[in-house]
Amino acid sequence: MRHRLYVFSIILLAGIVQRTAAQQEKLPNPFDFPILLSGNFGELRSNHFHSGIDFKTQGAEGKAVHVTGDGFLSRISVSPGGYGNALYVDHPDGTTTVYAHLQRFTAEVAAYVKEEQYKAERFAVNLTPSPEQFPVKKGEVIAWSGNTGSSSGPHLHFEIRHTETEEVIDPLPYFQSGIIDERAPRIQGVMVYPIEGEGVVNGGTRKREYKQFAVSGGRQTINQRIEAWGKIGLGVKAYDYMNNTSNIYGVKEVVLEIDGEQVFRSDLDRFAFDESRYINSFIDYEEWAENRSFYMKSFIEPGNRLRFLQGRDRGYLTINEERPYELVYTLTDIYGNKVRLAFTIQGKEQPIPQPDTTNTTPFHWASVNRFGAKGVRLTIPSRNLYTDLLFHYTVDEDSTGYAAVHHLHNRQVALHRQAQLSIRVQNDTLENKAQYGIVHIYKGRKAWTGGSYRDGWVDANIRELGSYSVAVDTVSPTITPVSQSTWVKNQRFSFRLSDNLSGVSTYHGEIDGEYVLFEMNNRSVITYHFDKEKLERGRHTLRLCVTDACGNESVFEHSFSW
Repeated sequence: MRHRLYVFSIILLAGIVQRTAAQQEKLPNPFDFPILLSGNFGELRSNHFHSGIDFKTQGAEGKAVHVTGDGFLSRISVSPGGYGNALYVDHPDGTTTVYAHLQRFTAEVAAYVKEEQYKAERFAVNLTPSPEQFPVKKGEVIAWSGNTGSSSGPHLHFEIRHTETEEVIDPLPYFQSGIIDERAPRIQGVMVYPIEGEGVVNGGTRKREYKQFAVSGGRQTINQRIEAWGKIGLGVKAYDYMNNTSNIYGVKEVVLEIDGEQVFRSDLDRFAFDESRYINSFIDYEEWAENRSFYMKSFIEPGNRLRFLQGRDRGYLTINEERPYELVYTLTDIYGNKVRLAFTIQGKEQPIPQPDTTNTTPFHWASVNRFGAKGVRLTIPSRNLYTDLLFHYTVDEDSTGYAAVHHLHNRQVALHRQAQLSIRVQNDTLENKAQYGIVHIYKGRKAWTGGSYRDGWVDANIRELGSYSVAVDTVSPTITPVSQSTWVKNQRFSFRLSDNLSGVSTYHGEIDGEYVLFEMNNRSVITYHFDKEKLERGRHTLRLCVTDACGNESVFEHSFSW
């Protein structure tokens, strides 16, 4: 039954995608000014693909947002991070449109949200009103654009989802005629990857980057010599561009050919949210972690389940003849603008070094992998690695610390879901065991992972291999008043919240013992606007309580009159 439902959903989604291509001019502009984009569908982001398109809002907030079709508000979310203030509209054709990073809702919706926030006594809410509660008509103003949530500047994030499966679809074909794009993608680099123990490039086993391009016969080419033998993979770094903006965008289609035959193709027009983390196999994760540089692999690792990838022999190349192999990358955007890069890999027989297996443990991507050493235990569930790994472990002992620093492999490796890590506390002196936590150490910085204490050990789930240890957080959060001298005059209280390690977990504001709503932005500033319906004139006492992830608590009290 579940299989039939899944097949039906895929067929329905395919129909929606086909309509998307056929009805390119059917969705109206959600704004009253021409369309310019700051981001497109499928852009490469940290741990995920961009799931929509970002409309520019002329560098300002407060622009009226018009709904693109008839329907009803099926979900309203408010959060200090993520999508911030967001609306979800279900439509009769089986799609849902999403409008995110909004400044404010309509008065009716805002009143409903505020009532629910006071009921829950928290700022962040995720509400699902009934279909009859907030019907909308095509073209109606449903909100005003903003910069809320995890947004770095004013814009509208817009998505189209398949309502039943929540798979996201590229919205750009719906707005294609309203955007001018005569600019082709640009290739910025090519990476060649010798597969460990099976291939070699220019006499070495490390990946090699090529960024020096020349023009030959009207096409770009690499003007450096590449010699290889055995099994290799390729990757490309590239961005797309559009007219009238200086922004960079993701590339829709990547095709790699060898000797005139296609060996790899990526064409990103939809995906499911539970697939999005596979981006860490699609990209060179080590390159991203080290240099914040996105290389798209043109080979498909065995643990990568992205459906928009196709590859002969999974895109891997076998160089086994001493001759030139002619390769061509063709990158295309949704408007058909193309860039081609032609280059040669010279097959040259050369020794293929075998990996050094000293102090390593073989991990298989499709198996449960366990590792243990003094003071550390690691379990990686099946299919959480993207490919096989010769796991390398070292440790830095620290007799003065709470635990040694355990180096779980010699480079950053992403896990698809999570692994279970346990580290023994060697100096177990804290009375409050909740103040222990595992930390991820990268480039000298500690990032709190957390976890729970168990009989001298701290257990936590991790999302990547790297360096880990145990730290403690005994320091309460910091509450910093913002513009305190103007509070009563401006009829609002503002505070900046911060914490030294584990991070702010909760905050709760009261006036005269009654809950009051503090809104939080993505810069950890909370603000209470005087509510004249709830706050009478006279003398009052504000109390703000803030806790971090270890339960450390800070309290700020203030008496005021207005």
